[in-house]
Amino acid sequence: MKNLILPLAIAALLCGCGRQPTAAEAPTGAAAAAKPAALGSGIELQYVDASVRLQDDFYQHVNGKWLASFQIPPDKVSYDPWDKLVDDARQQARDIIEGSQKHADPADPDQQKIADLYASFMDEDAVEKLGVSPLLNDFAAIEALKDKQAIAALIAHFNRIGASAPFTPNVHQDAKDATRYVFDLGQDGLGLPDRDYYLQNDAKLKQAREQYLQHVQKMLQLAGDTSAASEAQQIMALETALAKVQWTKVANRDPVKTYNKYEFAKLAMLAPGFDWPAYLAASGVTGATDYLVIKQPSYMTGFAAILASTPLPVWKVYFRWHLLSDLAPYLSKAFVEENFAFYGTALSDVPQNRPRWKRAVGLVEKSIGEGLGKIYVARTFPPESKARMDQLVKNLLEAYRLDIDKLDWMGPVTKQKAKEKLAKFTPKIGYPASWRDYSALHTSHDDLMGNVLVAHEFEYNRNLHKLGKPIDRNEWFMTPQTVNAYYNPEMNEIVFPAAVLRPPLFNPAADDAVNYGSIGAVIGHEISHGFDDEGSQYDGNGNLLGTPGWFTQDDYKHFKAKTKVLVAQYAAHEPVPGFHVNGELTLGENIADNSGLAIAYKAYQISLGGKPAPVIDGLSGDQRFYMGFTHIWMQKIRTNEAILEMKTDPHSPEALRGQLPLMNQPAFYDAFGIKPGDKMYLSPEQRVSLW
Repeated sequence: MKNLILPLAIAALLCGCGRQPTAAEAPTGAAAAAKPAALGSGIELQYVDASVRLQDDFYQHVNGKWLASFQIPPDKVSYDPWDKLVDDARQQARDIIEGSQKHADPADPDQQKIADLYASFMDEDAVEKLGVSPLLNDFAAIEALKDKQAIAALIAHFNRIGASAPFTPNVHQDAKDATRYVFDLGQDGLGLPDRDYYLQNDAKLKQAREQYLQHVQKMLQLAGDTSAASEAQQIMALETALAKVQWTKVANRDPVKTYNKYEFAKLAMLAPGFDWPAYLAASGVTGATDYLVIKQPSYMTGFAAILASTPLPVWKVYFRWHLLSDLAPYLSKAFVEENFAFYGTALSDVPQNRPRWKRAVGLVEKSIGEGLGKIYVARTFPPESKARMDQLVKNLLEAYRLDIDKLDWMGPVTKQKAKEKLAKFTPKIGYPASWRDYSALHTSHDDLMGNVLVAHEFEYNRNLHKLGKPIDRNEWFMTPQTVNAYYNPEMNEIVFPAAVLRPPLFNPAADDAVNYGSIGAVIGHEISHGFDDEGSQYDGNGNLLGTPGWFTQDDYKHFKAKTKVLVAQYAAHEPVPGFHVNGELTLGENIADNSGLAIAYKAYQISLGGKPAPVIDGLSGDQRFYMGFTHIWMQKIRTNEAILEMKTDPHSPEALRGQLPLMNQPAFYDAFGIKPGDKMYLSPEQRVSLW
């Protein structure tokens, strides 16, 4: 299912801040327990594989016993410490939801909505009786299209209800004017994960195409189509045509090339023959703004040509298919199972779907996430954890400030600009300052598909109504119970939800060394996105400046020379035979991993206040710091999922994230006595040091 009108792509990995819980919401029980007097190392020594020399393979040495023994759960594509946090947060969310079903607080109307939404998903018998009938009205509307002019309004409808269409809207802060919101359009509408799956001839990708064709046919047959085989071929041909005119993942990383402002009157020249007035009216944009931002103009032109050359009956089949596919998780068992057989098993090697309650929690998360998050924070996030995180973030920002003056590749002018941007950073820790208003969202305990469509339209309208309004800088784009984090260049903010601030990423019972190596490196990662190849193109207010951003031309050349080496470092790795890491696609995240680790180490030194670090479990502070970093990236992953992520994910594989940044850090060599001849050794001239 596609998310509608999301904020622009943000560099993801961490959490956010706001008010303290009120007395009525204060954490109780274990969450309120006092911090232990004696802090442990926090290092998972039971996972250390002493048979592997740490000087040759630090990742395998630190995590080896876990990697050798752990089995990926049958309903997951991969597993790592982050997934442990996800499992914990999901179980806590389930407890909250099922508690609301029994005793919804009348003073909090969101609780009843949460309970009804969850109940509608869990009533499997009712869903089974309906079969495909919840989609019949939309199927009929598609079939009733008289001409291709009507496709414009249909795309707007699909945008509203969360179904894939050839392009998808997004409301966010205007990158060229940080005081206003903009409505932009970006390429979409493929059933396979990326254009490469249609266009490249690697055996794995060719197999995926064949499986997709079979899957489309099976799904259409389940929906009652009598010409499913030929229709599947038509859909594949149309999607392949769209894939050919789509931009690559690397091209889409360029914030300047993907910012193209068009007044309404000029849209007809961009995509001739497409009924823009009908689309704008049906999307609700008319009257709310007078321009759009088009992320991939050549794609929109290509789409218009494909629209003109493709017969209307083929477009009808295409839209029918995407409606069916995107809403299949909310239909009867046959549709759910076939949908998972392809998107779960064929594409990612996952043998078993998640239990129904987990999928139900996921629906609540997507539909009324902050309503659930308000209760989650009150029960699980103690004030002392937030206070300790606030201090950790403060030290990270101070480490960046101090380090700017020491950089040999930045001149005085660029250094001053970097300090000005850093001074405007907004950290958000734990939860938002104010909670989202769900009063306009109405749910029913016995209408699953109705709830899904209403929730998508609610979110669409919530974002649409931002147009013309002042920027809400308190808004969060992740819920407190989300295990992730992000940097948003348009807001110049780093955001860390409460759920990520738990062991093993943040352990209140552990010494600072492991916390700076784990959550500290993640915080540093997010801060550094403000200074990477994309973030450096935005000023401290969130305005897009373009290349070289606030760098001088000379400093930008120095920066590019360093990042060119980083691209080559990562591209040399081949995690799956025949599939190399895309060093250009992953550049921003690789910069963040390396820079975040370097700055976290310096922040850890600041936290010591000039005193020596204690030796715990026979390990020095520096050793615990680096072991804590590598531990959070230990991962088992299925082969097809690894391929999918290398094609679509701007992050490098986790085994590489937990190993390669260490080899660029001088202090790592000192901490473990890494010397020439060791496999972990890179000569000083081969190392990349940005911070």
